[in-house]
Amino acid sequence: MHDHLTDGALRFRRDVHPARAALFERLAATHRPAALFIGCSDARVVPELLTQSEPGELFVIRTAGNLVPVYGPEPDAVSASIEYALAVLGVTDVVVCGHSACGAMTALAAGGDLAGLPAVAGWLHAAGPATAGDGSGGETAVPALVRDNVVAQLAHLATHPSVARALARDAVTLHGWTHDIRTGAVDVLDPACGTFTPLS
Repeated sequence: MHDHLTDGALRFRRDVHPARAALFERLAATHRPAALFIGCSDARVVPELLTQSEPGELFVIRTAGNLVPVYGPEPDAVSASIEYALAVLGVTDVVVCGHSACGAMTALAAGGDLAGLPAVAGWLHAAGPATAGDGSGGETAVPALVRDNVVAQLAHLATHPSVARALARDAVTLHGWTHDIRTGAVDVLDPACGTFTPLS
């Protein structure tokens, strides 16, 4: 794995970076992403690939289960990144994106024993959706929980003062997405009715 990563870094420096020299020259002095993308840490979901974004266009936060903690007095990296994106970078759109076969949502839907993973259990308990499924872990339980989780995380996001202030000024729009890894499809949340429909 180490050789694979170092070889990739060398190819980037030798082949990719010179071909995009003007872009990286501009990015070295400018950081103005238009959107904050909050996605899962899952290696199969790559926000820049999914949205076909160039370097510098997305400010990205990735957490297990694309979870956003409710704002609180204790400092945490997710809250700090949200605050920076809204208050300093001035992003105008925030996307919370869940995905198919999410390990965090699968664990919640199945109601499995996470005693051996205390940090994971604490994270899912603190920031997870209000309902964690019926413990059956059935084929329909996980997709439904993925959608419910996106809705829950958007509600959590709105508790952050930087987000609340931007919403009050109509300076930011919140978006809920789900992504199907197998098909590449993206469904978007209609906040008016609370349902997800295919992106078109």
